[in-house]
Amino acid sequence: MRGRGNARSLLVQAVSLRPATWHPCLDMGHLHRPSSRTSHRNLPHVFLLFLFVGPFNCLASYSRATELLYSLNEGLPAGVLIGSLAEDLRLLPRASGRQNQQLLHPERTASEGNPPLSFSLASGGLSGQYVTLNNRSGELHTSAQEIDREALCLDGGGGAAWAGSTSIASSPSSDSCLLLLDVLVLPQEYFRFVKVKIAIRDINDNAPQFPISEISVWVPENSPVNTRLAIEHPAVDPDVGINGVQTYRLLDYHGMFTLDVEENENGERTPYLIVMGALDRETQDQYVSIIIAEDGGSPPLLGSATLTIGISDINDNCPLFIDSQINVTVYGNATVGTPVATVQAVDRDLGTNAQITYSYSQKVPQETKDLFHLDEVTGVIKLSSKIGGSVLQTHKLTILANGPGCIPAVITALVSIIKVVFRPPEIVPRYIANEVDGVVYLKELEPVNTPIAFFTIRDPEGKYKINCFLDGEGPFRLAPYKPYNNEYLLETTKPMDYEVQSFYEIAVVAWNSEGFHVKRIIKVQLLDDNDNAPVFLQPLIELTIEENNAPNAFLTKLYATDADSGEMGRVSYFLGPDAPSYFSLDSVTGILTVSTQLDREEKEKYRYTVRAVDCGTPPRESVATVALTVLDKNDNSPRFINKDFSFFVPENFPGYGEIGVISVTDADAGRNGWVALSVMNQSDIFVIDTGKGMLRAKVSLDREQQSSYTLWVEAVDGGEPALSSTTKITILLLDINDNPPLVLFPQSNMSYLLVLPSTLPGSPVTEVYAVDKDTGMNAVIAYSIIGRRGPRPESFRIDPKTGNITLEEALLQTDYGLHRLLVKVSDHGYPEPLHSTVMVNLFVNDTVSNESYIESLLRKEPEIN
Repeated sequence: MRGRGNARSLLVQAVSLRPATWHPCLDMGHLHRPSSRTSHRNLPHVFLLFLFVGPFNCLASYSRATELLYSLNEGLPAGVLIGSLAEDLRLLPRASGRQNQQLLHPERTASEGNPPLSFSLASGGLSGQYVTLNNRSGELHTSAQEIDREALCLDGGGGAAWAGSTSIASSPSSDSCLLLLDVLVLPQEYFRFVKVKIAIRDINDNAPQFPISEISVWVPENSPVNTRLAIEHPAVDPDVGINGVQTYRLLDYHGMFTLDVEENENGERTPYLIVMGALDRETQDQYVSIIIAEDGGSPPLLGSATLTIGISDINDNCPLFIDSQINVTVYGNATVGTPVATVQAVDRDLGTNAQITYSYSQKVPQETKDLFHLDEVTGVIKLSSKIGGSVLQTHKLTILANGPGCIPAVITALVSIIKVVFRPPEIVPRYIANEVDGVVYLKELEPVNTPIAFFTIRDPEGKYKINCFLDGEGPFRLAPYKPYNNEYLLETTKPMDYEVQSFYEIAVVAWNSEGFHVKRIIKVQLLDDNDNAPVFLQPLIELTIEENNAPNAFLTKLYATDADSGEMGRVSYFLGPDAPSYFSLDSVTGILTVSTQLDREEKEKYRYTVRAVDCGTPPRESVATVALTVLDKNDNSPRFINKDFSFFVPENFPGYGEIGVISVTDADAGRNGWVALSVMNQSDIFVIDTGKGMLRAKVSLDREQQSSYTLWVEAVDGGEPALSSTTKITILLLDINDNPPLVLFPQSNMSYLLVLPSTLPGSPVTEVYAVDKDTGMNAVIAYSIIGRRGPRPESFRIDPKTGNITLEEALLQTDYGLHRLLVKVSDHGYPEPLHSTVMVNLFVNDTVSNESYIESLLRKEPEIN
């Protein structure tokens, strides 16, 4: 290797297969060792396998296909010599001197008659990334792209393939990683197709690594010694062989565990945790250590993770009581529910293994169980019934603590009952208010601080201090009555209302310093007074009724309440003075009726008062207002404000222009009073806006085509069934001057008339006749001559009214020829008259011998402006 230190020992091996026929110029049976600078003795990091295979039939029948195998460490720098294809293929002459010259100076040997050798890859590919090939010397070197065996073969490995000149292959063995190249050797005399395999040898450049940083293993606490548990998530090392993971160890075995490593048929090593001592979760429930994976490299590389060994619980403990017996006492006057004692056992297990239930032993008598209740979950013992005089003074309670799969733990509770003998305090009442059979009667209007009774409190024992208080809800107060001792006054604290609450039950309670007490019940009944007037449910009673109702129609039933009792709460009903006479109100039932038929169009709303009066002395009353609305019925047809309508509209009125409003009313209300208008005839020409009643023409109207229109319009209301009426609409079109006079004679500006020279003055010659489609002044026509041409055209005049043209003067010899008169025909329209023009041509001559000549004159004559 040029200028580089030895990285590995060299192993060279050559295998040659000779076919029956040999190339005449080469001796392939020996491996020559020229003393060149590329000798294999200087390649300690390369392993060579030299193999010749059969004839290569694409060229001469003497060519050979050859396969070379090199071995190379991964991670070498650029420029490391892998091998010389020329030397390893023995592509040299027999004389070694000649051979060295050809290798060292290929251009010189070529000039001496031997063509130079040429080496090339069959095509592109990975060769440019990992190896370089000298085209002249055939030397293979590492490229600037460092070879990483794990990246080449572990990430993209597969079966070896020769797709292109260079490829990567990994065999089923994890130790084999090949870089495959196809090399062509030229010229033809030395042609070889060489398959080069470069085996990439692994170096220890990767440390083992666990897939997770924290690994958990659960071991039952009753696991026997030598129990083996596989540790999931073993370490992974991309290196192979001895450089892969070789062993595992723990940083701390805690004196309870050890590790073993098992290797399967694929060479994968799995660590196993082995239990080496007795486990007890109740003593220690977890062990934490560091698991270390170590490979076989030199020096070895390490990887680690946290290993947590959890000890899972089994039911290996039973409930235990700390004491075997407890002693408690209970007073004979204790109330039901009083806690007597609490028993509690302990189970060192977890979860369901530590669940404890409590129960009485079968030795406990049933009457004792009935007297003392045991909570099976909490172990609390409570008094469940009142202690009577015949109850035993001592009770032995045998209690069991039960756990799953365990013999119950036992505790005994000795309960002693202390008998209590006492004389309760005495309460002596002296009533001030009226009292009958223990019931005190008060008027609801009694003032505040009304006294009810005195109470004297006594202690029969004469040795206890006695306290007294009032129990119960109500406007009452019990206070000491000074200056006397043990004297108390019961009185009211605020006004009382019978309607709010009419009866009270309170109690005077006295108790001494020993806790013994006595209670005296007082019942208070209030007497009612007429202090409430009747109250209507609503001060405004809103009613509705359809018009045209039947006589004596029901309107409503009035209802008023009176909080007073008896006769004071009985209510009668009366109409107010403002009520119309045709309304009736039953004083007992409160039923309100109307005796006559109501017409909404006559009166829609009624408003009057009604009274509710109680029977107290003096009586009380309240007033409400009745607001009656008469609802509409569709009993009125729509009515037009006129019997018929006439509208005068100028012709040429624009389409959808407003002609006029058709006014219609309906005395009904709501939908019954909604009126829709529609044109019954000629609806293709006219339309009505229903909302405004505006009559419009869909198209422009021309008086000359039709001077008037007669329409029938129907009005329909919105009632059910609907009512309707019709009216007649006359539309008269007013003329506007929109037509100019139309000349009927002469028919053309090119026509002419022969005028004899002998025509006498004053004689009619011809006429201009025109009509106008308009009417009135718009159709009155006037005629005038506005232009003349000819020998003496002023010889003719026109009548402005009739249009008759006459000869004014006798015709002379010089008047022979064509006379042209431009006649204006104008109407008298307003604001601006319209007109038409016509050319009157008069030919003065004895005869018309040449009509074409006259026509040519008409064509040649310029127009008269």
